[in-house]
Amino acid sequence: MSSLTAALYGALVLYLGGWFLGYWTGDFALLLFILTSVTLLFWLAERFRFKPAREAAAARLETEDAARRAQLASQGIQKVDGDVAEGKARLLAQPWWLDWTAGLFPVILVVFLLRSFLFEPFKIPSGSMIPTLLVGDLILVNKFDYGIRLPVINKKIIANHDPQRGDVMVFRYPLDPRVDYIKRVVGVPGDVIHYANQKLTINGQPVPEKPLGDYYNEDQLRYSPIFEEQLGAVRHKILVDPNRPSYFGSDPHDFPLHQNCQYGSDGMTCKVPPGHYFMMGDNRDDSEDSRFWGFVPDANIVGRAFFVWMNLGNLGRIGPIH
Repeated sequence: MSSLTAALYGALVLYLGGWFLGYWTGDFALLLFILTSVTLLFWLAERFRFKPAREAAAARLETEDAARRAQLASQGIQKVDGDVAEGKARLLAQPWWLDWTAGLFPVILVVFLLRSFLFEPFKIPSGSMIPTLLVGDLILVNKFDYGIRLPVINKKIIANHDPQRGDVMVFRYPLDPRVDYIKRVVGVPGDVIHYANQKLTINGQPVPEKPLGDYYNEDQLRYSPIFEEQLGAVRHKILVDPNRPSYFGSDPHDFPLHQNCQYGSDGMTCKVPPGHYFMMGDNRDDSEDSRFWGFVPDANIVGRAFFVWMNLGNLGRIGPIH
């Protein structure tokens, strides 16, 4: 069993090393599920086989010692050298391969349950959500606000609130579900989204926005026009250059339900299909989002981002996400 445990940890190190070096895309939810399952098997084996076997061996040692002492006492020998306490302690001690499997099961189980059903941490890798979220922000995502989903397969089993316009949402990238994206919900099912000349219109109504001057974009080392936009009840800031032309690529956009969208030289119009959402980054000119790759199905939703809990380069970033 010790060699099996060493092999399992060797495979884990190899997987994490290849993931870190970029040789393959990792799935942390699947990895955590496997770790929970494997350590559970070791925990059950420890509880119902290995520990009782060690306790039985310790009891036999104690019984044999008592019998030996009784036999010597019957011969008039009262003082007997030797103490079984040390031997008993060694027999009861949990071997290292159980310490690193069964011993870790309760901790891994708690992490698995918290991450799967309550809150999941993420790190912001790009500037598509500037100024709301900066590169390096460590955020928390509410996993139950949009319904309870089974881990790994992400199937919703208990419905809760539906995403609303203005929510900042983490989801599985429709073109590669192994990758997590974060954007803002702009369109909900049935909405008609029109984006042209850097202006957003929803169901024929221009989205209210107010200029706030210039914002120094540390990610690009330049100033950008910043506006306050209101989506539903949510007021938030966006970066958008009204003088910058809209561009969505030169080829027809081939993505699921692309027939719901029409593209022109100055912009695009999409009708959000049932069970899908239209997402955009707050850094409008530097965000690859639903304007480029289409709609996010409900099955791809991970959760609602609600709090920045750390940014090692700027502790002032800690706080709720708007």
